[in-house]
Amino acid sequence: MKILILCNYANGLYLFRKEVLTAFLEKGYETAVSVPPDENCGKIENLGVRLIPTAFERRGNNPIHDGRLFLRYLRLLKKEKPDVVLTYTIKPNLYGGLACRLRRVPYLINVTGLGTAMEHSGMLGRILFLFYRIATRKAACVFFQNEANRKSMLDKKAVQGKNRLLPGSGVNLKEHPFVPYPSEDKGIVFLAVIRIMKDKGIEEYLEVAEKITSENTEARFYLVGEYEEETRAHYEPRIEALAAKGVIRYFGHIDNVPEVMAKSHIIVHPSYHEGLSNVLLEAAACGRLVVASDVPGCRETLCEGKTGFLFQPKDTESLLSAIRTSLSLTQQQRAQMGALGRQYVERTFDRQKVIGAYLEEIQKAVNNGL
Repeated sequence: MKILILCNYANGLYLFRKEVLTAFLEKGYETAVSVPPDENCGKIENLGVRLIPTAFERRGNNPIHDGRLFLRYLRLLKKEKPDVVLTYTIKPNLYGGLACRLRRVPYLINVTGLGTAMEHSGMLGRILFLFYRIATRKAACVFFQNEANRKSMLDKKAVQGKNRLLPGSGVNLKEHPFVPYPSEDKGIVFLAVIRIMKDKGIEEYLEVAEKITSENTEARFYLVGEYEEETRAHYEPRIEALAAKGVIRYFGHIDNVPEVMAKSHIIVHPSYHEGLSNVLLEAAACGRLVVASDVPGCRETLCEGKTGFLFQPKDTESLLSAIRTSLSLTQQQRAQMGALGRQYVERTFDRQKVIGAYLEEIQKAVNNGL
């Protein structure tokens, strides 16, 4: 069997789905990945997967550029002749799904999140829901990562065929083991692992870091994540200034996030929307208390008041309240909440469940396509 995967970011595929790729290879499936080329592509190739560099803009709505991507996918399907195609993220889902439908190639779509446009009732959102209805029409299965996204798509008839809910991308419990709670002798470390952009809640995180460090000398705020090029000019000077004042410790993009997470005490995820947050799953797997936006894709990863605290998205005061609540606990209480988080992801989010679902639906798609 030959599987072709269409996605928009090599590192995301590697970090959260490398076990899926490995499972395909172990089954003897020829596996190829079409992805925009960058410095992370070698990680995928090292797994034994064949890489097909496919340039496109991850963001932006230029119809000429997107039309070219659609034509690239049509040519790719004709050349590769895959038995089944698996797509991730919005542009591969839409343009790849439509190309598969026209080429009559069995395909499965993974909706990793709706994004800002689809979560609001504007013209662009309505167009995207309609486009999804066309692109998913002949999909063998559409995977969702949270129930709210699935309900929204079904209510708007953007998906009308077979669909299935996954526990996000799951978490590799061996690769992300429980790590004992670190000493608080040198302070309490809050960590956010987010792309530097407004929709990930960077504004609120920076505001809270300034406020809390001004009133609590024990609090430390770490930030891990890369700048989006369109927002770098806005956020880079501000983050550099806060780092110079000792408010933030900024790591940039790093490959050893679990190491930094293990040395932290509380993980903060202020995102406005998610499919299902891998950061929060990995934080809970590590055994850390989490503070997260009360949005689909975040709220499912914790048990309110037991493994973490929720706050209202886009609301600095709500985030401040959640941070202060976590600081009001004893060290033992914070450690205990993190330990309960580990137990929760073990029961609910083991990545092996995701792998099993993919293998099952891929086999059905190929059999039905014969």
